[in-house]
Amino acid sequence: MRHPDGFGAAFCASMAGLCAEAAVAGTAGFLVMLSREHEGLPHGLMVIVAVVFAVALLGVLVSGFVTAVAVMPALALARRVTRRSGRREGPLWNAAAVPVVSAAAVAVFGGVSALGSLSPASPVTYLLWWAFLTAALLPATLIAGVAGRRVREGRSARTARRVSRDGALAWLAVGAVGAIAYGTGLVSVYQPPRFETEQLAGTWTDGRGGTVRLAEDGAAEADGLDNYVWDGTGKDKPKDCDGAGTWKPVKEGGKVEGMSLRIGSCELKRNWSVSGTVKEPRLYHEIGKPGSGKRYVLTKVVKHGKQKQ
Repeated sequence: MRHPDGFGAAFCASMAGLCAEAAVAGTAGFLVMLSREHEGLPHGLMVIVAVVFAVALLGVLVSGFVTAVAVMPALALARRVTRRSGRREGPLWNAAAVPVVSAAAVAVFGGVSALGSLSPASPVTYLLWWAFLTAALLPATLIAGVAGRRVREGRSARTARRVSRDGALAWLAVGAVGAIAYGTGLVSVYQPPRFETEQLAGTWTDGRGGTVRLAEDGAAEADGLDNYVWDGTGKDKPKDCDGAGTWKPVKEGGKVEGMSLRIGSCELKRNWSVSGTVKEPRLYHEIGKPGSGKRYVLTKVVKHGKQKQ
């Protein structure tokens, strides 16, 4: 007679649960990101389809890996403890095993990371990772335990299918709530601030001693401003830039979206984009390779609620 242990059903159910968690959490995070400052969204139908497919494939692969290294060991630990103690395996024992496995995972990966960087993180960081991992693994472990137990008891095992269905419904519900919130104007999609020319005038600082003063007549004065120059080895290295120059607003559709700065003494020629908010505006330009995500950022100097001119 065959006595299936329910491993396959538990594994599939765990993957389904983790994928559902990732889909719901990712959608909620995306909806929140839309209202915050962000780099922008991909354009074009094919690009969007490719991004969605890549994210979905990555989610499946990661869910399988997490199931193999965390969820199934938690179930095995709970089963071993209950057998040795003569107790009946149940959800409470599966749930109790999750913090133990999470602690072991954080210890292993945290230790490897600390050895690689030669600088261990603070205890609070490890504690937060442990709490996050425990919260993420708990639903999947409970679901996997139910699926495996049903197989061992000879009942029909359709847990993974039900989890996928319920996860899809939860994902649609989160998406619908987000669509209603943005569609009704309750929440607005972030847009970079757009200023009048005179609003760009004033003193801007990089927070490290570098400043540039923009006069309303188009004159500019740099003092210790970083000028990133290509060094011929594939890197941009900053050099201090001091001296007088000119600036002018960069407009699109009649609205100011940045400024162009020229400082002749240090051959600085840069176009800066606007980011931040109306109350806390920032100017930036990318440094390094295109798409690196690295920025050189200037913030407006404000004193006693007024712009310092």
